[in-house]
Amino acid sequence: MYRALLFSLLLPVIFLTGCSNTGTVFKDRFFAFGTLIEVSIYGVDPALATRASAQIEQDFLTMHSNWHAWQPGALSTTNEQLTTMQPFTPDPSVLPLLQEAGRLSQLSNGLFNPAIGNLIALWGFHDNALPAGTLPDTAAITTLVEQAPDANDVTLTGTQLVNHNPAVSYDLGAFAKGYAIDRAIERLREFGIQNAIINAGGDLRAIGQHGDRPWRIGIRHPRQNTILASLEIDGDTSVFTSGDYERFFEVDGKRYHHIIDPRSGYPADKTTSVTVIHDNAATADAATTALFVAGPDDWVEIARNMHIGLVMLISADDIIYMSPAMQSRIRIEQDTAVEIRLSEPLS
Repeated sequence: MYRALLFSLLLPVIFLTGCSNTGTVFKDRFFAFGTLIEVSIYGVDPALATRASAQIEQDFLTMHSNWHAWQPGALSTTNEQLTTMQPFTPDPSVLPLLQEAGRLSQLSNGLFNPAIGNLIALWGFHDNALPAGTLPDTAAITTLVEQAPDANDVTLTGTQLVNHNPAVSYDLGAFAKGYAIDRAIERLREFGIQNAIINAGGDLRAIGQHGDRPWRIGIRHPRQNTILASLEIDGDTSVFTSGDYERFFEVDGKRYHHIIDPRSGYPADKTTSVTVIHDNAATADAATTALFVAGPDDWVEIARNMHIGLVMLISADDIIYMSPAMQSRIRIEQDTAVEIRLSEPLS
């Protein structure tokens, strides 16, 4: 198994090890949200970059602690309070997150569903070690699907939440990392920094440029340890990818991954990878999950609902689907022939 990542084709900025500030590019890295966070800052005083990066690291660690779905923290406390079915005031650190997750869930027709934490736990993805050769009880899956937990089951009045479905349990793993990256970009701007990348395990948001050239990145092939495609980004751009290779286990030679279709209760099986480009990292993060679940038949409708114009989806039968806007931005790097199917313009 290998971890999905986006990586620099031309710039050593994102993936150099350790913390350094060679030339005018400052680089730092730390672990949070179960992955490597890389901070690359261009063209500022090293002392300022050091202070900014240290603050971002502290912010990430705090958000990771607050938003963890099953370890003790503000979100796990919220999930415990939801089970009472009584109104309560959640920790302020999670309320805006839940509101935005609910909004994006509605736009995705529930394919990005932050309320299926119990289903994700049932599959064993709330453990550091993945299941070894076992599948969840089919009756338990059926029960949770029939209960149909959804973000709409939780209502907000003032600062109080009330849950109307006992099956609701929040897991923000398909969204929190993007939300955290957006907060990190805001923090950089508070420091007056205008040219940087925050890269969290391959999902990233870039602002400005790398000097007089754009940032250039690559998108890894979902089944090969090679680059599938590359693109250049500048200005304010987020690039996120969801794939069935990020967290999975196998039973009898079949792969079971962490992207669960809330309609069936099983891992979505028509897609291997989705890449989205958007100006907002949280939206891009949620959209990759929703489009992955939608699959090659329905991704266009969901992309339009979520106002996503730049999409590349790789189906389980190795066909590349993409929007015309994405085709104009991306370069396929594979030497072998690949089948590409373009959608109608998404906007």
